[in-house]
Amino acid sequence: MKTSRIKIISIWLIAISWITGGCKQLDKLTQFPLDYDETIVIPSLIGLNLPFNMVTPSIKTNSTQIFEINNTRKDLVEEIQLEKLVLNIIDPVDADFSFLESIEIYISAEILEEVLVAWKYDIEDSVGSSIILETSGDDLTPYIVLDEFTLKFTTVTDKVVLSDQTIEVRSTFFVDAKILGI
Repeated sequence: MKTSRIKIISIWLIAISWITGGCKQLDKLTQFPLDYDETIVIPSLIGLNLPFNMVTPSIKTNSTQIFEINNTRKDLVEEIQLEKLVLNIIDPVDADFSFLESIEIYISAEILEEVLVAWKYDIEDSVGSSIILETSGDDLTPYIVLDEFTLKFTTVTDKVVLSDQTIEVRSTFFVDAKILGI
C-alpha cells in the first residue's frame, strides 16, 4: 500500500515538473528580440555644459508584421522592454564620444507621454566610438505596438564639437507575447 502511494506521488511530481517546464519552453516561442536602427546627427559647435536636445524622425514600428512573423499579435503582447541601446559614431570615422558628458534618451509617441528609457552619465574621455547605455527596464508595450514612436536625445557636452557627428542608434527590445489562440 505504501509503495503504490509513493508511485502515485512520484508520477504526480514528474507530471507537474514536466508541465511547468513545458510552459517555460512554450513561453520562449513568443519571446523574441525586436531591433530598430536609426541615424542621428549631432551638429558641430554646440554649447559646452548646456543640455542640447535632438529628436529622431518618427520610427516606423512595423509591429503588426513583426508580431505576425513571430506567431502573435499586438493585443497578445504581455511586455516589451528596451534590452540594449548602443550608440556608434559612423562619421567622422576617427571620432569618439569624448565630447559627451552625459546623454539621456526618451521615447514618446503621439498619444503617450515622454519616458526616459536609456542614459549614460559621467562619460569618460577614453570611451571610444561606441557606448552602451543603461536602460530603464520599463514596460514599453504601449509605445512599440503603435505604428511609430520617436526618440529624443538630451546631451550635455564637455568639449567643443568641431564637426557634425553622425551616430548610429541600435536598439534591441525584448518582446514577450502569447501564442496566437493560446
